Amino acid sequence: MPGENLTRDEARERAALLSVDGYEVFLDVRSAVGDGEEAGPRTFRSVTTIRFRCNEPGASSFADLVAPGVTAVSLNGRDLDPSEVFDGSRIALEDLAADNELVVDAQCAYSRTGEGLHRFVDPEDGEVYLYTQYEPADSRRVFANFEQPDLKAPFRFEVRAPEEWTVWSNGVGEREDRVWRFAETKPISTYITCVVAGPYHYVTDSYERVFEDGTRLEIPLGALCRKGLAKHFDADDVFLVTKQGLDFFHDHFDYPYPFGKYDQAFVPEYNLGAMENPGLVTFREEYIFRGKVTQASYEARANVILHEMAHMWFGDLVTMEWWDDLWLKESFADFMGSFSLVGATRFTDGWITFANRRKAWAYRADQLPSTHPITADIRDLQDAKLNFDGITYAKGASVLKQLVAYVGRDAFLEGARRYFKRHAYGNTRLGDLLAVLEETSGRDMTAWSRSWLQTAGVNSLTPQVVLDAEGRIDELAIVQEAAESHPELRPHRVAVGLYQRSEVGALERYARAEVDVDGARTVVAELAGQDAPELVLVNDDDLTYCKIRFDETSLATLREHLGALTDPLARALCWSALWNLTRDALLPARGFIDLVLRFAGRESDIGVLQMLHAWAESSLVHYVAPEWRETGARALAEGALAELRQAEPGSEHQLAWARFFASLASAPADLELLKGLRDGTEEIPGLDVDQELRWAFLEPLAAHGVADEKALAAELARDDTASGKRHQVRCLAARPTAAVKEQAWARVVESDTLSNALVEATIAGFVRPSQRELLAPYAEKYFAVIERVWQERSIQIGMDVVRGLFPSLRDSRGTLDAADAWLAAHEQAAPALRRLVLEARDDLARALRGQECDAAAGSAG
Repeated sequence: MPGENLTRDEARERAALLSVDGYEVFLDVRSAVGDGEEAGPRTFRSVTTIRFRCNEPGASSFADLVAPGVTAVSLNGRDLDPSEVFDGSRIALEDLAADNELVVDAQCAYSRTGEGLHRFVDPEDGEVYLYTQYEPADSRRVFANFEQPDLKAPFRFEVRAPEEWTVWSNGVGEREDRVWRFAETKPISTYITCVVAGPYHYVTDSYERVFEDGTRLEIPLGALCRKGLAKHFDADDVFLVTKQGLDFFHDHFDYPYPFGKYDQAFVPEYNLGAMENPGLVTFREEYIFRGKVTQASYEARANVILHEMAHMWFGDLVTMEWWDDLWLKESFADFMGSFSLVGATRFTDGWITFANRRKAWAYRADQLPSTHPITADIRDLQDAKLNFDGITYAKGASVLKQLVAYVGRDAFLEGARRYFKRHAYGNTRLGDLLAVLEETSGRDMTAWSRSWLQTAGVNSLTPQVVLDAEGRIDELAIVQEAAESHPELRPHRVAVGLYQRSEVGALERYARAEVDVDGARTVVAELAGQDAPELVLVNDDDLTYCKIRFDETSLATLREHLGALTDPLARALCWSALWNLTRDALLPARGFIDLVLRFAGRESDIGVLQMLHAWAESSLVHYVAPEWRETGARALAEGALAELRQAEPGSEHQLAWARFFASLASAPADLELLKGLRDGTEEIPGLDVDQELRWAFLEPLAAHGVADEKALAAELARDDTASGKRHQVRCLAARPTAAVKEQAWARVVESDTLSNALVEATIAGFVRPSQRELLAPYAEKYFAVIERVWQERSIQIGMDVVRGLFPSLRDSRGTLDAADAWLAAHEQAAPALRRLVLEARDDLARALRGQECDAAAGSAG
């Protein structure tokens, strides 16, 4: 048997052979508490009974289980020898009957990597917390099963836990005779089953809805977190957004929430943002804010809550057949997150965030060599793991936003309603959704699907303006281009906005036209005769998915008057376009930094401002010419400090500028200011230096050798929590000595003692842009170890190491050559590993092109 990496062909063969009637799973997790480790991994007992049918009696198949050991296996009453049928990842099933019962008694391992049943010990009080995370295929680390999305079944869970604990699962649970027993679920896939157990803090509420036919629906609501976070937990706001979302989806989907209760668990050391387990959604606990954050953070949390809720219909009720059609759940949930955010909550500017932040993720992913169609070719589970990317989420959501415009909002929602009712508790492919949309819209979806779902790459749209003798528009055309590697020119429905400055200097739109762009050049006849524009904004209102380009006049206008653009969405689109120009080496990075220094202080949208901070820092680290880095860093730090001092006291803008300044601080005076703000000898009116901000100020002090190990230990004593420990570990790895770097490298690469969260923190501290020379020796070491790391560690840790430790700060042709040499010498390496290296290599090549562009601008200027 080929091991853990289930292939699509194997899954299809098994689905054609088997159908599952139900699971009964018993877990005994009392072993989670107690000191010390066993000889080997700490384990728990897992007993699974699977009832399933085989349509070819006498045939053979297999069940999935990743476990240190199996105590007993029984098939249809026959005891099988575990040593003969279990190979560490699969259980061989021979001579199947028409109706079968498989019983597996196993010793499964607790996880420290966020995969399977994760065990976390809270350093604050020593309490133990458990939760499961399975997507795409880690439920087999907790119980025996058929681990593929199209073998759905009802599940019954029983969990024996320490007396003082509470246990939650997908269904409603009750404790009987020291065992928690949970109601049987509807038919669901293995990867969305869930168990959460421990002394969690739990808050309850309820949602009620009376439908037009008089039917009444009541949904018990719950929200839980670690006891140590209870004082920070704003559960009322979580429940508010939850109720608003349930109202919105009931209004639009005409299919009542089908999974009974609705618990939301905020859990520690979580690898994802959240996971849509029906009845028990899990979130990373960083969405519980320990200090002051901006409204962008609350908006992001609300978006994630609604994204996961949309999955109850798109993904849980109706599930893709295989991971090829992952977009059928993730693209829809990503779109619906913003759609419902704007339509149901206080975050009415959610489409600005979508245009500025989500699409930036998509544009980057769509220009990598690993880009793929939204409907992807997923050969196996490792492919599936890496396909939770900017294409599947953000590009897919962008395309769905266009689809709504293409077929009409009403036809789109009616198509969704028919899709749910027709395929409830089943599995689907691309054609199933397109069929209902053709029914409701009357449009042929074939050509649209081929262009948008089945081809890769992003188009760029550039305006061409010809003026007549009187200075009016004689012709305005849009030129569409595509990359050579992905030459598809797609149909786009776009709005074109014309902007001029008013008498008071505001840059405002005075004309707008919508047009269908098709082919290499499209004339916008409706705008002929208009006064000459100072700015032409293609894709105004963000109707399509494309990279916006500017004509020379428009670019000159933005260089001088970007801050005068009054519409926040238009401004966000211009910023995004300017960032894409920088990444494409068409705008010198120092030019982008100059725009940030001149105009970011006037940005009203806090989410856009924080994105600009991230882009400016990325420009400095990756895209400016090396000889200009120090100058650029000094300019950004001085600009950030000036904006910090000028910001309204106590405002979220002040907080954003404080964090940005801290990330840039390197000069002695800047570091002294951060030190003074922490110890109270310096003050900026209105700036509350809470515990999270203290850590943000401490990290640059550690990275520049101002705060030593003793200072970091003192801060941990002040904040002896799980969050504090992650901050301390990151700061420890950030210290600027060779010995520190050697120790951090060894802890991540040569040892598996760190949990997933501490691996992430160590890597973040290790890779400091100000320490390029210290990191230089690790470029060669990286290429020597990554294949071994990939083979020996879990896929999550492997991804963290391969992505996080790639020597991108050793930005030279030599590093690029080393990456190419590794790829050439490892053609037989795991495709998922090669993809990660290829992506990092491409980012580095892009950075070098940007540096050349910036250097040319510097020498010319």
